[in-house]
Amino acid sequence: MYNIILDTSFILTAIKFRIDIFLELERICIFNHKISVIDKTLHELKNKPNGKLALDLIEKKNVNIIKPSEKGIVDDILTKLAGGDKDIIIATQDMDLKKRLKNSRIITIKQKKYLILTN
Repeated sequence: MYNIILDTSFILTAIKFRIDIFLELERICIFNHKISVIDKTLHELKNKPNGKLALDLIEKKNVNIIKPSEKGIVDDILTKLAGGDKDIIIATQDMDLKKRLKNSRIITIKQKKYLILTN
């Protein structure tokens, strides 16, 4: 089973463009998967515009919360998780993070309408 980990930038951008992340993930992911966020992502969302809406959505959809043992910023943790496991897919809009994840599978938003899976 694949683990799709949502980054803060991805969640907030999807809300901004009114993209149903969960419906779109079902459309593009024709394999068994679960949707997760890192606990530090929840902390980042608290201070962002639309953060409360994002947190409510995460709770409503019963998104799995990962509590990694690693310390540091979210992007470093995501890079480390993706590098060590082929069954992890990172969903992000962060250009710097995408560059760091060049050998990993990534989900991004395209044309402000839909999701694509790359790599």
